[in-house]
Amino acid sequence: MGLLDNLKAKLAPAKGKVSDLAQKHEDKIQHGIDKAAKVVDERTKGKYSDRIHTGTDKAKGAMDRLAHKDRTDPGEGPATPPGPPPPGPPPPVS
Repeated sequence: MGLLDNLKAKLAPAKGKVSDLAQKHEDKIQHGIDKAAKVVDERTKGKYSDRIHTGTDKAKGAMDRLAHKDRTDPGEGPATPPGPPPPGPPPPVS
């Protein structure tokens, strides 16, 4: 087993815990990202606003993927609607 395989095996339980925490505290994390972005934007006097906004969006997207990765709610169906039913047997010939 290689070094990366060992590392992945040891970090797997931590990933589940982090995902659970991200789900429980999603709103606080989002607020913290926004607050940090605002502080940085103010300190740089708006010079890097577009980059800060892009980074904030990416951070929120990554957090959202982490929080909802393994989430399966019984009330949620598949993302795409089911296709038409398969055709039945042909009608009898008389």
